[in-house]
Amino acid sequence: MNQEPRKADTAQPAPISPPEILPPAPPAPADLALVQNTSGGPWAIGLPNLPADNPLYETAQAAQQYVEAAKAVATQRAYSSDWRHFAAWCETHGLDSLPATPSTVALYLTSLAKPAEGEKPRKAATITRRLTSINAAHKNAGLDSPATMNHRLVADTLHGIRRTLGVAQTRKKPLTRDRIVKLLGVLEGPIAAARDKALLLVGFAGSLRRSELADLRVDQLTWHRKGITLNLLRSKTDQEGQGREIDILHGLHDLTCPVMALENWLKISGVKDGFVFRRVGQHGNVGTALDKDSIGRIVKRLVKRAKLSDPGAYGGHSLRAGFVTEASANGATDRQIMKQTGHKSIVMVHRYAREDQKDRQDAASKLGL
Repeated sequence: MNQEPRKADTAQPAPISPPEILPPAPPAPADLALVQNTSGGPWAIGLPNLPADNPLYETAQAAQQYVEAAKAVATQRAYSSDWRHFAAWCETHGLDSLPATPSTVALYLTSLAKPAEGEKPRKAATITRRLTSINAAHKNAGLDSPATMNHRLVADTLHGIRRTLGVAQTRKKPLTRDRIVKLLGVLEGPIAAARDKALLLVGFAGSLRRSELADLRVDQLTWHRKGITLNLLRSKTDQEGQGREIDILHGLHDLTCPVMALENWLKISGVKDGFVFRRVGQHGNVGTALDKDSIGRIVKRLVKRAKLSDPGAYGGHSLRAGFVTEASANGATDRQIMKQTGHKSIVMVHRYAREDQKDRQDAASKLGL
């Protein structure tokens, strides 16, 4: 039986239309390449690398600043230093740092815990932070991280290191009132002595961190009948800058009055604005602001000069620890102490109180009774 031809077999070809004129192509993907923060290393989050004539160029620049501000300067500095050390170690041993492998990370951690002869092993806390920095570098580069606990090799290596080295932090001994009086007795140089006295007494009375002392500015001081109020704009536990006020009251004795000591330092030094605590040169010339590490060195130097036992156990944090210890011993409540220190947890307050109790018990045990 004959069948009719299918329509598809008999259809005429459609006429060809003229080519469509398309709009210009969008910018090439290269214009949206991720940029790295060259000062911080690959752990810094990248943003679109827009040309200067792009309407969003200034917005992108501002966004990068906000991204960097999300982490404290000290944290950024630590991450950057950690990454440079890891990258240099990888280069020395012919290994890739980005991306790295779990085995590379495990070898690196081991080298920190058990370094070459003549080098000191890193503390467990430092090694853990290095791992965090490597992890951040890979995540922010859009790569799978080899530095997480999901990798059995890395997890076992870190746990073994922590068990071997121990994780207990070395805490600084508190500088209580009696110990501070001993330090005041060994101050030298009229201008340097005025600075060091104010530094010790204000740091102790305000329970201030080294960074808070170093960052303190004249315009943050409010003088009043009862003493001084310090307006702290930012601190370790206040990275968003909510701020808090600290009262420094007149002391009972001229020798140990923090208000008089600070007033005397500002008068002698001629500091009227900017940073409160400055460097003092060999000939008494007042220079630039102290950094937090300088404060720790000043305390250590004075402790050594005063011949306190175990001088290596003291540092800049001893002033803050001393406030908590002394206030607790004299009946201040945990709430009152935390209002001054800014502690978010009561654990640290109790830790200092327990250490002071242990010191007293150790002394009492040597009475020979």
